[in-house]
Amino acid sequence: MATADKNLIGHLVPAMKALHNALVLAKITDIKVSTPHSLGILSMSEPPSVGRFRRGYDKVIFAPMLEFHRQTKSPFMVNPYPYFGFSPNMLNYCIFKPNRGVHDKFTGITYTNMFDAQMDAVYSAMKVLGYGDVEIMVAETGWPSLGDPNQVGVNLENAATYNGNLLKHISSGKGTPLMPNRRFQTYLFSLFNENLKPGSTAERNFGLFRPDFTPVYDIGILKQSAGGAPTPTVPSGKKWCVPKPDATDEALQSNINYVCSTGVDCKPIQPGGACYDPNTIRSHASYAMNAYYQTSGRHDFNCDFANTGVLATSDPSHGPCQYIS
Repeated sequence: MATADKNLIGHLVPAMKALHNALVLAKITDIKVSTPHSLGILSMSEPPSVGRFRRGYDKVIFAPMLEFHRQTKSPFMVNPYPYFGFSPNMLNYCIFKPNRGVHDKFTGITYTNMFDAQMDAVYSAMKVLGYGDVEIMVAETGWPSLGDPNQVGVNLENAATYNGNLLKHISSGKGTPLMPNRRFQTYLFSLFNENLKPGSTAERNFGLFRPDFTPVYDIGILKQSAGGAPTPTVPSGKKWCVPKPDATDEALQSNINYVCSTGVDCKPIQPGGACYDPNTIRSHASYAMNAYYQTSGRHDFNCDFANTGVLATSDPSHGPCQYIS
């Protein structure tokens, strides 16, 4: 739907039907046909009980699609992402931590997490069209473990908390306030960090594993995890990349130039930035080299810088200058 290409959108349901018919002709009965949707398909989602599909698409696209899902017993796939809908004052609400909740005045329900609210908004939109019985699948959801400098709410602890608590929530079988006792087949985004993906740092760091197969964090699914309910764990032993004592200013300036040319945010070490003072090449290089190390995968070689960098275990942050970790 994000393409706004009406010709493409208009052929979506016919294409789904064609694929299904081809599978039937081939006598393949264990493959279901569906297509994932962002919550951009909704024109309203707050409060959840007033969830509605976008006007113009509701009866022309989604009603026939939901009828197809009902007839073929296939799921309607959605991508609920509390991460994309959160504000700093609602962080706990988004990651399943204790909070005051959000009240739906039309149903009298107080929601304690945004995931349930988003799912119920989709359900409400489906129910208005008469398809509240169609199965809903979570095609993807997740939370990044690393973001750009000073990006609020994006860190390893919150990623582990969201995904770990989500796993507990969907495994409980409680469902949502409007869909009690319903289980949702759910897929986490994503298995691996995408270190070559363009865009923000956060977009490259949704994975449970790094590209070299080492875990970023465990939400209770690793082989060595103990039985019982999963408990999110965050690796200890943080490290920061800083210049070696004998590194020259010339080499460190070269490091700064390189890091800032790769897309790493160097605004904090520019005039007026939180890490501009002390205004020395070594201080600026320290921030830049660490930012590169943290956003490039935290491999030892990411802190080499032609043998001018070294990993430290003490946080070099000072005053308003907070280093990424």
